[in-house]
Amino acid sequence: MQHILAIDVGGSHVKGTILNEQGEWQIEYKRLPTPTQARPSEVIGLIKELAQGMPAYDKVSVGFPGYVRNGIVYTAPNLGKGYWSKIHLGQQIADALRKPVRLVNDADQLGLGVVSGEGYEMAVTLGTGIGTALLINGYLLPHLELAHMPVRKDKDWDAFLGAGALEKVGKEKWNRRVQHLIDSLQVVFNYDRLYLGGGNTDKLTLKLDSNVHLFTNQDGIKGGARLWQLEDGYHISTNRPA
Repeated sequence: MQHILAIDVGGSHVKGTILNEQGEWQIEYKRLPTPTQARPSEVIGLIKELAQGMPAYDKVSVGFPGYVRNGIVYTAPNLGKGYWSKIHLGQQIADALRKPVRLVNDADQLGLGVVSGEGYEMAVTLGTGIGTALLINGYLLPHLELAHMPVRKDKDWDAFLGAGALEKVGKEKWNRRVQHLIDSLQVVFNYDRLYLGGGNTDKLTLKLDSNVHLFTNQDGIKGGARLWQLEDGYHISTNRPA
């Protein structure tokens, strides 16, 4: 049985664990703080540090907070502005760890770990910024950076609901904004189920509909195993060490 190093890169921490092929944890969660305005070399260094001392693993899954396609990072506005334009991060991590790597958006990886796999489902992360993933019958659809769609004249969803907004407007008003997001997503996507995760879900006080479910990042990181069960045709690219 093969084992997977599953990494979740976040705006506040880089986290990781070892999974078996069924997504079951083999060790406790490890985390390291993410530097402010993190550069690619710093993120790779943190991933290498997390990997040190871990049990043997055969491949690597990485969830990254930005727009990712075919292992290439195009944007990462909540990580380090100006440093993340067309960065071949999947290949760089593969070269650093000498293992094959699958790199996707962080919400995509987390969504894979928590959805039921039946019907049209959506995962949203509420953390430093907002992440979204769309899945049909358990398979990822092409990633959309919905967080950067305008919600008001001077704000996108990231600015409207991210950690900075929560601190500025307070929990009560922030919860009303989350409800506005849920209502908007239901109208636009007509999802069967919506999953809410991320570090700020513990601030939620809303009464959620029966098809809206909460999840933890510890649950979602199990998507690192599911990522290797998908075929390349489902918008996943494998990066191999040079």
